[in-house]
This record gives sequence, structure tokens and C-alpha cells, in this order.
Amino acid sequence: MSRGRFAGPRPERGPIRRGTGPALPRRGRGGEARRRPAARPRERDRGDDERGPLEIALVGDLTDNEADLTDKLLGVPPGGECTIWFDSPGGNPYCAMALSTLMKLRGVRATGIVGGECSSAALWPFATCIRRLVTPYSVFLFHPMKWQSEEHIGITEAAEWSRHFVEIEGEMDRMLCDLFGRSHDLIAHWIKTHRYVSGKEMVEAGLAEMVALETLPELLPPAAD
Repeated sequence: MSRGRFAGPRPERGPIRRGTGPALPRRGRGGEARRRPAARPRERDRGDDERGPLEIALVGDLTDNEADLTDKLLGVPPGGECTIWFDSPGGNPYCAMALSTLMKLRGVRATGIVGGECSSAALWPFATCIRRLVTPYSVFLFHPMKWQSEEHIGITEAAEWSRHFVEIEGEMDRMLCDLFGRSHDLIAHWIKTHRYVSGKEMVEAGLAEMVALETLPELLPPAAD
């Protein structure tokens, strides 16, 4: 879980870029170039209720896709079900909190499936899913929040940001443990050691279910009578 750079009062991952305001934290691997272009999440056109569960793709950087992801989640009726496909390196921690909060307050019953990577800030919406599925090839990265400044700021502003940074880091880590329903010790150790965790290890820790690379019947439309 990383939180990378500060931009304005919003955190982000990636190299330092000039901008306005102090840099913010980012749950994402800080400092590296993006490995893939940001992809817009897509909702499957169901047509009618017989097409199976609503599906949302949480792919690429959370920050770049926040508006689209929020819109897609708001398309799920309160208390409704959906399937979220994950392949994300993370992003802005505030974005992660907002998505998780939306899902919790609206009672969205999501099944999260990690097809590739689910790292850093992406861990929060995944942990919010009521059912979490992984494959032997799924990858997760847990790590401390990081931040970097984007411009010269006054000492008072920098001191206030440092105070807030420590506070939000602790709150987010506790929130993640609560969402996963696990003790703080294991997840705190993974965060502290910048740990890459496999799908198998997530299952062994009781955080997810293992699925094979074969068709999941529950994702298929109901059979015709």
C-alpha cells in the first residue's frame, strides 16, 4: 500500500511533477513510471437481468480513473451486487478511501477478482469486497505511505502536512485491517517490509479465496428454462 506524492492536498504515485500546492500521500508505488496507459473502467452492457452480474473493471491508476469508477459504482443499486475485476498498481489514498466509503455506505455487495495486480491504494476497494477471489498468479504489494513535494512551500504548511501525513497513514492502515477483518500484526508487517504477496499467501492468511483459471459458473447468465 503505498501512498506516493502529494499534489495539492491530494496524493499520487509517480515521478515528481511541478504543480500547485504541497505534495500529498499516495497509495501506489512512488516514483516509478507507469507501466501501462490508464484504462477507463468499463461496465458490461447487461441489456436485461438475464445477462449475469454487473461487472466493473478497476484497471490502471485509481487517480486517473476515479470519476469513472465512482460513476460505475453509483450505477449499482444500493444493496446491489456487482463483480469488480482488479489489475491496478494503486494511486491516491484519498481516492481509495472514497471508493471504499461509497461501497460501504451504499451496501454494495461486490465480488472482487484479481486478474493481475492489486497493489497499494487498490487494496482498499478490494478489501471492501464481501467476497475476494484470487488466482495463483495474482500479485499484491503492501508498503508504507510515501510522499514527495512538488514545489517550494512554507515551513508552516510543511509542518502541518507532516502532522496530517502521520495521522492519515495510521488511520488508513487501521481501516485496511478492519476491512479485511484481520489483526493488525500481519498486515502491519507486510506494510513495513514492502512485501509482495502472492495469491496463495493471501488465501493462507484468510484474506481471499483461490480460484482456478477456468470458467466461474456464477459469472455466467442463468440457463434458459
